[in-house]
Amino acid sequence: MSEEKKWVLGLKRAISFIICLIILFTYPTKLMAAQEPPEEAELFAKAAVLMDGDSGRVLYSKNGSEALANASTTKILTCIIALENCDLEQITEVSVQAAKAPKVHLGAPAGQKFRMKDLIYAMMLESFNDCAVVIAEQVAGTTEHFSKLMNDYAKKIGCKDTFFITPNGLDAQKDSQFHHTTAEDLAQIMRYCIKESPKADQFLKITGEAEYTFTDVSGKYAYHCYNHNAFLKMMDGAVSGKTGFTGNAGYCYVGALEQNGKTYIVALLACGWPNNRTYKWSDTRKLMEYGLAAYERCDLDDIALDGSRFAPVPIEHAQGGRIGEQVYMKLHAVLKKDLSHVLLREGEQVTVEYRIAQKLSAPVKKGSCAGAIYYKLGGMVLREYQVETTEDMEKLDFEWCLRQVLKLAV
Repeated sequence: MSEEKKWVLGLKRAISFIICLIILFTYPTKLMAAQEPPEEAELFAKAAVLMDGDSGRVLYSKNGSEALANASTTKILTCIIALENCDLEQITEVSVQAAKAPKVHLGAPAGQKFRMKDLIYAMMLESFNDCAVVIAEQVAGTTEHFSKLMNDYAKKIGCKDTFFITPNGLDAQKDSQFHHTTAEDLAQIMRYCIKESPKADQFLKITGEAEYTFTDVSGKYAYHCYNHNAFLKMMDGAVSGKTGFTGNAGYCYVGALEQNGKTYIVALLACGWPNNRTYKWSDTRKLMEYGLAAYERCDLDDIALDGSRFAPVPIEHAQGGRIGEQVYMKLHAVLKKDLSHVLLREGEQVTVEYRIAQKLSAPVKKGSCAGAIYYKLGGMVLREYQVETTEDMEKLDFEWCLRQVLKLAV
């Protein structure tokens, strides 16, 4: 072997060794870094939230409660309302108002007819603004009535600062309000869509579809839609999401990931303006990787109730076996609010708080409340039991006492 070849071979081996060292030392560093929450300056988004999709607990927040325009991420709420309130096979007609909706749009003229299911797919995959208007009018008659329905839904879901004016998320003003939500509220809406809604499975199927083809009712015009949620192919377990952009909102995104029995939701608002459309993917990945690295699943069924807390309690002034006898009653726990699991960081712990009456006073009815048990993480109640009485028990009265005296006399 020539000296030149030896030198080249040695150089290749040296380069390979250096690459191995880089991989060996940087990968653990990146993994350890992912276990720490990102600094606010590391994220492009003005507002960002990482949420535990099962409990609704916010795991990370950057300006999470700030009211901001949210563009087409609005359409996740429009979608779930339509799924819950419409027959997907029903026929609807494009109105004059819908036909005027700006790009991005399907471009259907007024009078053209479609099936609701097809318009929902087109709205969620291609983010067509005119489809959102047609859907809103079909559900509520007008977009104004639909906006009221949207805001009612938002309150029911638990949103604290959301006010929607348009079904498609286009920037709008009404009185002193503007079309907006917060990153925390947007994450809560997504959680409702994928976890709590009776139509969650349909929502996941639609938003997880890579592409979709349909025709209008006449069959003369065919349309093909592609899903613009690139996150679906970025990380294992990505299940849903919706992008958005307007001049006021900037690039926005809300997405969900399920992995190893854990569900994470990321919501981003004002995550860059042109030409920075990729910022939202960088932020989403960073927050998802942090969640996966830093949080472990805790199954609440593994935290058993303390049986000693259910010792029979004395019932004062109750009718018993004889006059003067202390009467006791067993209690039992009835599940009222259930959550199967929660995500915990190292050092966090679920506590069980018992608030059970030490004694009761007759009369007592079976099933009466005698206390409560709470599984808590900080101030958040994860699971709740109501402690109830197990039988009826009457109060001492003159007639009962007289009967007892007469029994003794006999």
